[in-house]
Amino acid sequence: MRATLEWQGTRPAIPGGVSARPFKYRSIQSPISTLDFARFTNVFGGLIMIYVLVLLIGIVAGLRAATPIAAISLGAYLGWLDFTGTWYSFLGSLPAVIILVLLAILELVGDQLPSTPSRKVPMQFGGRVVMGAIAGALLFPANWIIGLIIGAVGAVLGTLGGAEVRSMLAKAFGRDLPAGLVEDVVAVVAALLIVYYVV
Repeated sequence: MRATLEWQGTRPAIPGGVSARPFKYRSIQSPISTLDFARFTNVFGGLIMIYVLVLLIGIVAGLRAATPIAAISLGAYLGWLDFTGTWYSFLGSLPAVIILVLLAILELVGDQLPSTPSRKVPMQFGGRVVMGAIAGALLFPANWIIGLIIGAVGAVLGTLGGAEVRSMLAKAFGRDLPAGLVEDVVAVVAALLIVYYVV
């Protein structure tokens, strides 16, 4: 389908008395159709959206390492994600959901304990980056390497940024527990919403 413009007009009179004749002017056809442009914008918009969602799931991993994988497993079990025929289809099984959700809950509880080390220590930091990378790859299987990288970058941002925001909230509340609970809620809700909206 090509956009075409037509204009019905009259030729200017030619000196010498030649009568004017009606004619049509047809513009140069556009090389890009409206339909092609719509398809391009849909594809480009969808690609940007998946990149953003993968980055966000990585950020969630920076907040709570086990939460993204648990949300992905639950999403696969509920049919939000289709892992049928893949080697990681087991994530959508009920046993996997139970185990991963329990691990996520244990992390939420353990994070509130005073003895829990800082998320910035190498082991904690590295674990969050790895989990963010895995979550990113799972959400973007069409190009899992890009998903891996973006998820890892998001985890770095989430780890550092989350620590700063929690510190500010703890100062505002006067203690750390309310700040930690707010972070828990944000991580869980965000993870579920991200998984739900991935197409």
